[in-house]
Amino acid sequence: MTLSDEQLASFQHALEADLEGEVRFDKISRALYSTDASVYQIIPLGVVIPRTRGDVLKTVQRCREFGVSITARGGGTSQAGQAVGAGIQLDFSKHLNKIIELDPDQRTVRVDPGIVLDELNAVLKLYGLHLPLDLATSDRATIGGMISNNSSGTRSVIYGKTLDYVEELTVLLSDGSLVEFKPLTESDLKDKSNREDREGDCYRIIKQLASDHAAEIDRRYPKILRRVGGYNLDEFTPEKHEKHNFNLAKLLVGSEGTLGLILEAKLSLVELAQAKAVCVVQFREFLTALAAVPVILKHDPSAVELLDRFILDSTRGKTEFEPLRDFIVDDPAAVLIVEFFGKSADELPEKIDRLAEDLKEQGFGFHLHRAEEPAKQARIWKLRKAALGLSMSQSGDAKAISFVEDAAVSPDRLQDYIERFLEILDEHETKAGFYAHASVGLLHIRPIVNMKTADGVDKFQRIAEKISDLVLEFGGALSGEHGDGLSRAPFQKKMYGPVLYDAFCRI
Repeated sequence: MTLSDEQLASFQHALEADLEGEVRFDKISRALYSTDASVYQIIPLGVVIPRTRGDVLKTVQRCREFGVSITARGGGTSQAGQAVGAGIQLDFSKHLNKIIELDPDQRTVRVDPGIVLDELNAVLKLYGLHLPLDLATSDRATIGGMISNNSSGTRSVIYGKTLDYVEELTVLLSDGSLVEFKPLTESDLKDKSNREDREGDCYRIIKQLASDHAAEIDRRYPKILRRVGGYNLDEFTPEKHEKHNFNLAKLLVGSEGTLGLILEAKLSLVELAQAKAVCVVQFREFLTALAAVPVILKHDPSAVELLDRFILDSTRGKTEFEPLRDFIVDDPAAVLIVEFFGKSADELPEKIDRLAEDLKEQGFGFHLHRAEEPAKQARIWKLRKAALGLSMSQSGDAKAISFVEDAAVSPDRLQDYIERFLEILDEHETKAGFYAHASVGLLHIRPIVNMKTADGVDKFQRIAEKISDLVLEFGGALSGEHGDGLSRAPFQKKMYGPVLYDAFCRI
């Protein structure tokens, strides 16, 4: 809906009269909230920074009255354009960012949606616990955003995704109803489904769609760990329902703010790892590094991270990061950072020994660097974390941009998939940096494109189309970590087929 000047003024005044928090309709605030970490820019109508849960409820009421859309926002780290929108930007990060309740014995915590992951984990560390979703953006990513995106990180091969830790959610629906989504017994589910309101509709429709389309869900959903696109209908099929209680909180995970606003989350926690060790395997050929991943996975690592030469070279000559490169020998085409967990530090050297022997027998790698002390490990991880940002800061208008970098395939098909990916880049006369989570078949690949030219925008579109076809050919997921958003929403019907796409629309 487009508001007239008179309607816009009335809308703004209504919000200002209703809310305890901040209401911003000035040009500077609107400009600040017009971008996230993606390639998109959308100027919002205005910005609301709620101070209380009541502010959120009143914002939804006024937006419904005036026909204005809402985009919930946390840290603004969305790389597919999920945190930009033309209506109201609702920023949870400034005030709704507290721990509500912590139960160390039960290993659970209740939090506001705007709390930052690192700040939460700093408190949990005092109790030997953590939420083990180690995102690269952990110092600014909020829990609400992580739930909406179904985020995961470096160690997802053992820790999984946000979906695995969400137990309960307090959610505000678009009609203003406040609901509690949590595991339900059969009796409770029946009672909920019999309700003649929006909450009852949610239970009836999800149960029906998951049952009616169970075969299509089994056929269409990628059989890999890192699938975060679409809606989680696979959590509600009759087969899944037999094993687990019905919990609509699982549907909100990964829904990218399209189904409701998260006001509170109850999360499960895990104990901190007792001991860690890292080794870095270096390769003269990039594709050979990918071929080594299945071999490494047989040794049960907690992480296998890839950095290619393009990413590594971005750290050269930088005052802060050049000293961190002391573990790199010669000029490798790629390195794999391999981490192991253990109950004690004594058992970890043997794990590295067995891996080194296996790689040597199969002809993989030309150098293996060990980092068994925490300080040395920290230096390697610091370089890995910094390299991404540095690789995106090259001079000139052409930049390494995020738009096809989120696909995931089975790790045993990673080498063949990337080989074909490289061919597509060659066809379009561009190159890219490769990094990230080789352990789960997800490499972040950012082609260098000049989005300030018509040819660059056309190249952006053509590469995206080609890669979407390639991912489906390999049985992979278009959205493996950073979600659908504006970048991958156009490919949802291709990914899941018309039947499930229509089911998503009904949801």
